[in-house]
Amino acid sequence: MTNKVVVNADIEKGTINKNIYGHFSEHLGRCIYEGFWVGEDSPIPNTNGIRNDTVAALKNINIPVLRWPGGCFADEYHWKDGVGPRESRKRMVNTHWGGVVENNHFGTHEFMMLCEMLETEPYICGNVGSGTVQEMSEWVEYMTFDGESPMANWRQENGREEPWKLKYFGVGNENWGCGGNMRPEYYADLYRRFQTYVRSYGDNKIYKIAGGANVDDYRWTEVLMREAHWLMDGLSLHYYTIPGDFWKGKGSALDPREEEWFITMKKALHINELITKHSTIMDKYDPEKRIGMIIDEWGTWFDVEPGTNPGFLYQQNTIRDALVAGLHFHIFHDHSDRVQMANIAQTINVLQAMILTEGEKMILTPTYHVFEMFKVHQDATKLDIDITSADYELNGEKLPSVSASASKDKEGNINISLCNLNHKEESTITIELRGLKEQVGQVSGRLLTADELNAHNTFDNPENVKPVALESFTVENDVLTVKLPATSVAMLTIG
Repeated sequence: MTNKVVVNADIEKGTINKNIYGHFSEHLGRCIYEGFWVGEDSPIPNTNGIRNDTVAALKNINIPVLRWPGGCFADEYHWKDGVGPRESRKRMVNTHWGGVVENNHFGTHEFMMLCEMLETEPYICGNVGSGTVQEMSEWVEYMTFDGESPMANWRQENGREEPWKLKYFGVGNENWGCGGNMRPEYYADLYRRFQTYVRSYGDNKIYKIAGGANVDDYRWTEVLMREAHWLMDGLSLHYYTIPGDFWKGKGSALDPREEEWFITMKKALHINELITKHSTIMDKYDPEKRIGMIIDEWGTWFDVEPGTNPGFLYQQNTIRDALVAGLHFHIFHDHSDRVQMANIAQTINVLQAMILTEGEKMILTPTYHVFEMFKVHQDATKLDIDITSADYELNGEKLPSVSASASKDKEGNINISLCNLNHKEESTITIELRGLKEQVGQVSGRLLTADELNAHNTFDNPENVKPVALESFTVENDVLTVKLPATSVAMLTIG
């Protein structure tokens, strides 16, 4: 079977919300400390304590939204410990992640400053598991109230005169697990109570996100939608791509034998089924799709790098991770009527990171390059496509070899992203463009690929895996023929 993609340029399928390209930063390992925050006295170049190099790199991929402070950390985080003079902030033990001391030097003011530097929307996750309604209510007041009140006055005493704009607020995290081991009925009642006091002050309108299901816990989604759908703007879903067993061994980030490669692709594609089934439940209570599905934790999860703190979740990032990212984005695009935000876990030094740091050194990962290549899809108009794919087969199991998505940007350019999942064979893809107002004009392309299944960037070889010009394509009338090497991600732009 040949690989064929038909792009119907005159059939528009809604908008790809830029927030699908969102990020997640938790007080976990070296994501915040060493990744974002080094302190004003650090020899590493910084602005008010925040690393300049990571900010510059992340601005280049147009981060639309950044989730913080967790994760599991969110439900043991007490925000008042992280404001005021840093030398007097309360120190705590990060019980979830490595048992290290958290000095709270990076708190609300620092995070909001980071978001301003990144020109990104903050998404704050509040503490339901070990916190109080008052604590959550006062946090929102502290950040967003423009007037005289105890919290607004305290914010001003701590150096911030004007309130911040805060759009996204999560009421708890993984409350089925590390956020309290709750039953859905219990959390639904808590959500109804807590969200009442997450107030929108003045013209600051908060988009309230309820803590949703883990993987295929459809009952959780059913109960939350039944009991509280009219009180939420978004409902989260968490799913990690893990080739092995979560508890017995997830698999090595740098040892993707062909079986491991294949199962990783299979499990990455599985998120399509999860979104479809959870969406069907949401449709029953919200047929107009007012409530966004917020996939605020996703990505690969492997065993930690040997010799590192097991609680820091530090893993290398290879061309395999790049394919997982590309596949996820294509699936998110296909569900853009319901999926309104996604946040990869995590931005720096943790799990499927964009950036790895080592002291003053910084490298960009293959996953970073996918985000950079795909940023043209942000807020673009999704175009209707039809894909016919050859089989990618291993040990009697089959997957599609090719994944694709197409969108039209505000300048009228058509951007087509492609993935070749096959770990051994190149794929020739015929792309037929229909419904164009005029004949195909200028075509350019970029390609991310590698010869080895574990190809990655290191501090000694930081550009081993990076995009190059895609030149292996031809154009005849309104038909493009593209040759994609094995294990590759590509972007074609038609002007």
